[in-house]
Amino acid sequence: RSAWRHFGWYMCSLSLFHYSEYLVTAINNPRSLSLDSFLLNHSFEYNLAALSSWVEFTLEKLLFPELKQITWLSTVGLLMVIFGDCLRKAAMLTAGSNFNHIVQNEKSDTHTLVTSGVYGWFRHPSYVGWFYWSIGTQVLLCNPICVVGYALASWRFFRERIEEEEITLIHFFGEEYLEYKRKVPSGLPFIKGVKVEL
Repeated sequence: RSAWRHFGWYMCSLSLFHYSEYLVTAINNPRSLSLDSFLLNHSFEYNLAALSSWVEFTLEKLLFPELKQITWLSTVGLLMVIFGDCLRKAAMLTAGSNFNHIVQNEKSDTHTLVTSGVYGWFRHPSYVGWFYWSIGTQVLLCNPICVVGYALASWRFFRERIEEEEITLIHFFGEEYLEYKRKVPSGLPFIKGVKVEL
């Protein structure tokens, strides 16, 4: 039945996302590779969000089965998932060994500012990819409550993460990063990044 087929698309997308996080890290930055690179234990909030989406899907499947059989909407969600995951992996591959799942507080000798490829479109393409991937998973499942919840939670998380990361990048690269920041948008709606007082 189409509702379970859509859930199958979701499970395949979820599995591919986490497996490819590990695989790309193994290719790009094997020194930082660990079981944490799968991002399965990202945070308590991440696990709670996943559990919430499964509960919403199951309850709505029982109470409003027709809501879970909107194939065109699930297809839109699947396209969002594919776009988001491809953008994130392109960002990881473009950044190479500069990419790390943990915001770095110390600049290594090989750390360079990446501004080419997808970094020429957005300052934070991996976050943009994850943002649309996460929302897309809920559109795919036709989960209206979690679509709103994921959008708000992801937006808030990335707003705070981008500000934290940009403080570090300004410290690492100074005027070079500030010039890049002026030219290239963050990529996420209504997120400008850290404000710099001149």
